[in-house]
Amino acid sequence: MLLQIQFANQEEKQEFSKFPTKTGRRSLSRSISQSSTDSYSSAASYTDSSDDETSPREKTQVNSKGSSDFCVKNIKQAEFGRREIEIAEQDMSALISLRKRAQGEKPLAGSKVVGCTHITAQTAVLIETLVALGAQCRWTACNIYSTQNEVAAALAESGVSVFAWKGESEDDFWWCIDRCVNVEGWQANMILDDGGDLTHWVYKKYPSVFKKVRGIVEESVTGVHRLYQLSKAGKLCVPAMNVNDSVTKQKFDNLYCCRESILDGLKRTTDVMFGGKQVVVCGYGEVGKGCCSALKALGAIVCVTEIDPICALQACMDGFRVVKLNEVVRQMDMVITCTGNKNVVTREHLDRMKNGCIVCNMGHSNTEIDVASLRTPELTWERVRSQVDHVIWPDGKRVILLAEGRLLNLSCSTVPSFVLSITATTQALALIELYNAPEGRYKQDVYLLPKKMDEYVASLHLPNFDAHLTELSDEQAKYMGLNKNGPFKPNYYRYDRGSKTTQNDFDYVQYTHFYCNVV
Repeated sequence: MLLQIQFANQEEKQEFSKFPTKTGRRSLSRSISQSSTDSYSSAASYTDSSDDETSPREKTQVNSKGSSDFCVKNIKQAEFGRREIEIAEQDMSALISLRKRAQGEKPLAGSKVVGCTHITAQTAVLIETLVALGAQCRWTACNIYSTQNEVAAALAESGVSVFAWKGESEDDFWWCIDRCVNVEGWQANMILDDGGDLTHWVYKKYPSVFKKVRGIVEESVTGVHRLYQLSKAGKLCVPAMNVNDSVTKQKFDNLYCCRESILDGLKRTTDVMFGGKQVVVCGYGEVGKGCCSALKALGAIVCVTEIDPICALQACMDGFRVVKLNEVVRQMDMVITCTGNKNVVTREHLDRMKNGCIVCNMGHSNTEIDVASLRTPELTWERVRSQVDHVIWPDGKRVILLAEGRLLNLSCSTVPSFVLSITATTQALALIELYNAPEGRYKQDVYLLPKKMDEYVASLHLPNFDAHLTELSDEQAKYMGLNKNGPFKPNYYRYDRGSKTTQNDFDYVQYTHFYCNVV
């Protein structure tokens, strides 16, 4: 039975007719929903992803200086990107302080740095710091989903040769890396990598360039693992700095950053309520610790998988049950990987998950979840919003896959500028150290940052909290066998209960003493 609406007069009827019909209202609702999804994208980039579907590789773009040595989504977004970079700078005061202290000396003058990292407002502050210190930079993205298009445009407008955009294909990804490396009249002599893909590409495709590189700085578990493999095989012909295992990277970026960004990424993509949810976190390293801490604090029931008995014992002492994934996967509401390994979640696990289970990855690489096994004819993929897919089984079961198994926080949300300032300052100092070290100081091997440099990076960030360090008296320093100015811990001390050290954790630094006051 149809409901007839009665109008008091013709004017009232005309006023009602201005509103959409049922079909129109549905269409309007869909339009609003879609536009909010597109404009907010994955929140790692606030650019409307629907404005232009043309591949950046097919466009000819020029910045205001007349240069076309870049490839970004839309150079016209540069002004918006510049505002984002300025916002990030406000919470990266330590890196800005390093820039101001060192730019007169130009410690990176003559360096040609090729970089492959996430391209966000925070990494833009790092790149522009390197430029201020004298470096020439060419940059690409280490993740096909994490690039902020407007920030890439701002970098291109400022003169940095950047090749990246959000939503690259695999072919685009390697094309961008090659464009950074293979350029006439310019040859990289330093590499800053996140994940090892750039290092691998130069090693395989341009061995003559690789041999002339003065140093590699790597910040991820995956990339460091690749470097150690090269070193063990005797194929690493340049010194490399392992930033990932530096205290300032591991204890702050890996732990505190992930503790906040795991919740941000899950909320923005799924609107999930954490209280009472059954969650399994695969891996209890620093990233896993951060994730577990955050999820537990919001009322989730968290269990952990581990291969390392020390990390497993830590998890137990922190109140988490240690299990095997195949023992609990049927009951889990969320499965989160953060191991740096491959095939942690297999098709067998995915088949056994319950309807509505959320699956995501907090490790750098996209190898932890066997996403390739889901691309089969019997399974249906349904994109419900940016970076969120429903994978539907023949019986109707749906598994919610985030960012196609890639890094959740940088693909689907943002990360705190302050904690990235810590990592970026460490990377900048590592580049300065390797570039200025006299020949022979560093052999063809993988090194950790000197302890004094870690302490210096930490000290740069303490003023943000109005923190005041206690100073040792001469008697106290003598009693402890320490220099009053540090370092305050031996190299084997890792500030936690499960981290590793290497034989190449050197005590000394060369050029960097200018900033660290190393004696």
